[in-house]
Amino acid sequence: MKPGNHTSVSEFLLLGLSEQQEQQPLLFGIFLAMFLVTMVGNILIVLAIGSDPHLYTPMYFFLANFSLTDLCLSSTTVPRMLVNIQAHRCAIPYAECLSQIYFFLWFIGLDVFLLAVMAYDRFVAICHPLHYTLVMSPRCCILLVVMSLVLAHSYSLTHTILLARLSFCTDNIIPHFFCELLPLLKLSCSSTFANQCVLMYWGGALTILIPLLIIISYVRIVAAIVRVPSASGRWKAFSTCGSHLSAVCLFYVSSIGVYFIPSTADSASRDRIASVMYAVVTPMLNPFIYSLRNRDMKRALGRLLSRKALQSP
Repeated sequence: MKPGNHTSVSEFLLLGLSEQQEQQPLLFGIFLAMFLVTMVGNILIVLAIGSDPHLYTPMYFFLANFSLTDLCLSSTTVPRMLVNIQAHRCAIPYAECLSQIYFFLWFIGLDVFLLAVMAYDRFVAICHPLHYTLVMSPRCCILLVVMSLVLAHSYSLTHTILLARLSFCTDNIIPHFFCELLPLLKLSCSSTFANQCVLMYWGGALTILIPLLIIISYVRIVAAIVRVPSASGRWKAFSTCGSHLSAVCLFYVSSIGVYFIPSTADSASRDRIASVMYAVVTPMLNPFIYSLRNRDMKRALGRLLSRKALQSP
């Protein structure tokens, strides 16, 4: 913390999803189950891709990185919430709150950039199939993932540094189940003008520019698919793109609801529900989205699970 920062708040109080004590055991059970499903589902995706040579392609390389990111994203918020519910304690230290925001924004940003990279991969594969292996070389794939990591880190670090410069005087109650950026900005007793400017800049890039690029890619993809003479070829192309498009829609519909819909009297409750969607539900559903609609993934998962069953005593 900088010397000029006169923050008197040493910890924040997270109200969680509900303040009703009788609802806490139910919430604990639901979110524990969702967290375990998220962990198991994404780990299986990564193991299936890593153990099957047929999936050593750019598309599945990006999917493995996407699943790892979802693992980390869910681990950033849910375990702390479960601990708070079990311990009947809603306080989180100031430094831990900033750390949670830093990692949460990093993994959210990485999700966004990886979704864009995966859209680019499908665009090259379907619109320029003859140049696919040349364009999406191993070096290019690694470079795209590294660039996504660096950009997401810049996004997260910028917000965290600006947040650390703010002062928090007396109000330390966050009506949320984790340290979210917007509720914290509302608690500050110093000017948040710079934070709001950066929020609009990065928010525009992540929720307007990148979705626009994805939409343009898919317009050209669909135009290329409808020209495929074979019905089976069209179906295969649509099935490989449909999973990614479903993940994009699920992520952006919930996140835009938090950052771009004007605040109202019940906006705190609405924001919590939307945050649950993109921070908890989406990482849980992505393994199902990418495996149930993908024949190669289902085969790889089947081989992986059968090997595990044979190896067990």
